[in-house]
Amino acid sequence: MRATPALLSLLVLLAAAPAQAQAPDPLADSIVRNLTRGLRIPNQGDAVTAPVTPLDPRSPVQSATTAPPDSAAVSLMITFATGSAQLTPQAESVLASLARALAAPALAQSRFRIEGHTDTVGDAGMNQALSERRAAAVRDLLVQRYGITATRLTPVGFGESTLLVPTGDGRAEPRNRRVQVVNLGD
Repeated sequence: MRATPALLSLLVLLAAAPAQAQAPDPLADSIVRNLTRGLRIPNQGDAVTAPVTPLDPRSPVQSATTAPPDSAAVSLMITFATGSAQLTPQAESVLASLARALAAPALAQSRFRIEGHTDTVGDAGMNQALSERRAAAVRDLLVQRYGITATRLTPVGFGESTLLVPTGDGRAEPRNRRVQVVNLGD
């Protein structure tokens, strides 16, 4: 049998597909580690206890969270336009990694709470409403762009009520302006 140019093209595409699909994403890997920390993952043996990302203001992934100690969670430094729920290009890049993490076999069956948090700048009521819109914007992007099932994601706003870094009123602290993702299990 002689290979035609069309058949050769198809074979090249099929051979290249696995390499593209398995491109490493260290950010997604870090998110998976944080969201499986201490949980038993089916077909993977004992609880996952891999090291997680430390509190580093330059990192988009923070293992320090305000979630209950027995919850697997991660804080993501998701940036929005000031005073709005409009995602920045940097935020969309982090959310692409979050989408890859949520689709990973270890997390593909889990449900998650998408929490919006703010710092203490501005009115508390305004911050509460803003955090709710931001959590919904993250959920909407994950559903619409990446096909994550909407029923797996519950958006909740916490405003300035649960600070990652304790501050006084009116203090702009970037690590408090975050989206926290909490694994709710199956």
